[in-house]
Formats: sequence, structure tokens, C-alpha cells
Amino acid sequence: MLFIASLDPIIILIAIFAILIIGISIILKKLNQTYIIGYILVGVVLGEHGMNLVQDKESIHLLGELGIILLLFFIGMEINLIDFIKQWKLAVIGTISQIGLSVAMVLLIGYYYDWSFARSVVLGFVIALSSSAVVIKLLQDKKLIDTKVGKNVLSILLAQDVALVPLLLIISQLGGKSESIEHILLMILGAILIVGILVYIYIKKTITLPFFSKKIERDHELQVFMAIFLCFGGALFTLVFGLSAALGAFIGGIIMNSAKETDWIHDTLHSFRILFVSFFFISVGLQLDLSFIYKNLWSISIAILVVYLTNHFLNSVILRFFSCNWKEALLGGALLAQIGELSFLLSSTAFSLNIIEDFGYNFTISLISLTLVISPFWIGITEKLTGKK
Repeated sequence: MLFIASLDPIIILIAIFAILIIGISIILKKLNQTYIIGYILVGVVLGEHGMNLVQDKESIHLLGELGIILLLFFIGMEINLIDFIKQWKLAVIGTISQIGLSVAMVLLIGYYYDWSFARSVVLGFVIALSSSAVVIKLLQDKKLIDTKVGKNVLSILLAQDVALVPLLLIISQLGGKSESIEHILLMILGAILIVGILVYIYIKKTITLPFFSKKIERDHELQVFMAIFLCFGGALFTLVFGLSAALGAFIGGIIMNSAKETDWIHDTLHSFRILFVSFFFISVGLQLDLSFIYKNLWSISIAILVVYLTNHFLNSVILRFFSCNWKEALLGGALLAQIGELSFLLSSTAFSLNIIEDFGYNFTISLISLTLVISPFWIGITEKLTGKK
């Protein structure tokens, strides 16, 4: 015991991380479920309501954000820009419709419960955004990325990611915090530059990166750092303009897709992506307050059911309208039914501006986290009912 106590707690924590993930993942694999559930459960076990081994939640959350950046970079590398632009109507109209209908529904509920206008709008925004991390991982696991459903769902997810910026601006205005003119102009300039890059790639179709050479393909050590630069360089580019780092990584991935010299990047960064994406979902589990969920189990359960039924229905109708048959549309609706990780940012921003209070913030965080846990089961049930398995 004295020997164990003298060990570095970081080493002990990493070992426990690995053991728990391996054990839970083996069980989930036998149940044909995604590892995402296991990562969240590990966070719950190690959090303050479990073994209380993780004190620094912020560091874990930061590592998780790196995982999201890597994930979107990989997705960008798998997207053909020409095919994606062909679906712009679905992406734009579908996203606007989803956000508008969600806000309208919450405004009606808020009117009945006498909520403030700002609170109702924020909650509408929160439930409208789906999880890129969960859905993209599931699309990859189920080999649906290149199918019609996968492409349509992916286009909506990416449009939602882009919509995060104006949603944050609206929340800032509702909370009485006005963004400076300089900040807004900087964001607009960043958006214009991104559009210009995408237009250039669309016209050229294939681009050549002159600083790449055959030597890089034979130097694995240099490949690692070059790949990290390409991923996080794109993230840094958008952060400079006040935009989402994940959006910049995604644009960087699209650039790499158009540059045929960089096929080796996928193998180089794949292990990093698995590790850091797992940290993101572990951080979700760490945020779950089990005592709060237990005390408010009935109201949280009703909210989860309403969110799933509403999001599933709205997204299914949107996808059916844009060329999918009903079986495909229902599967796509199930994939988009949960609340996404970007809603954590919307909630924390609203909390910092006093639009929602402690109870509302804890309720929202619990709701988001539990929909992420339930999502794979909901999708599995939909697959069985529609015969799309």
C-alpha cells in the first residue's frame, strides 16, 4: 500500500482510465454498441459522484476539445467539396428550419411556464443542434458516411457548426452583451476568406501544395508534426478571426482532401484522434451530477422524450423533403435526434450572462449529456423498426 501511495497519481489515473475503457468496451462490443457510451460511463465512474479521482475537469475538457478538432479535420479530409456544395439547399434550409421550429416550440412551452423570452430562445437553440462528434463517429462505425443518408446528415451537421457563430452573437445580444464592431468585422472577414478558399478549391478541384515532397512520405517523425500543423494550423486560422476552431480544422481537412500528396496524414493522426475524442466523451461523463439527475429524474426524463421525439420528427420531415425515402429519412432523423456538444457552449454562455440560472444550467447540462448517452440506443431501435440495419 505504501508503494502504491508513493506513485505519481497521474500514472495511476491513466492506468485506471485504460483498464475501465478496455473492460467497458469489451462489454459494449458484445452488445454491438458504440464505444462512446463507454467513454461517458468512465467519466461518470471517475467523477466526483463516482470514485472522485479526477479533480481537474477543465484539463480533461480541454483535451476533449482537441479531439473534436481532430475529428472534424478527418471528416474534412473525407469530404468531396463538389459533392457537398450540391447539397447546400438541404444544409441551409434544413438547419434554419430546425432552429426556427425548435425555438418556436420552446417559446410556446415558455409562455405556458412564464419563462423569459431570452431563456426560451436559448433553450430552443440548445435543443436544435445535434452532436457532430457522436453522429460522425456512428456514421463511420456503421459505414454510412458515403451513403445518401450519411451525406445528407453530414451536410446538416456541418451547417449547424457554422450556425454556432450567429447563435452565440444572438445570445450575447439577449444577455445585454454587445460584441464590438471590430470583433464583428473580424468575424465577417474570416468568413469571407473561408468562402474564398472553398471557391478556389471548387474551381481548381485539385490543388498542389508546393512545400510537400516525397521525403515527407518516407519520414514518419516529420509526418507526425506536419500533420499536427496542418490540423491545428487551420484551427488557429479561424480562432484569429473569432470563429470556431473546429470549423478551421474542417476547412484544413477539405484542403488536404484536394491535395493528393497528403494521403499519409490519415494513418499518421488516426491514433491521436481516437485518444483525444475519447477524452471529450469522458469530460461529458465528468459533468454529470448524479444527485441532481436523481432529484429531477421525472422532469429530465420527460424533457429527454420531448427532445427526441421533436428532433427525430423535424429532421425526418426535412430529410424526406430533400430526396430521401421514408426509411432513410427516419434513420437520418434518429441520427440527428440528440443534443450536441456545441450546446454546452451555448448553455455556458447563457449562464455567464445570467439568462439561465444554476438550476437551468444544471438541468441543461444533464439533458445534453443524457441524450448523448441514449443516442446509440435510439438509433439502434430505429434501425430495427425501419429495417435499415
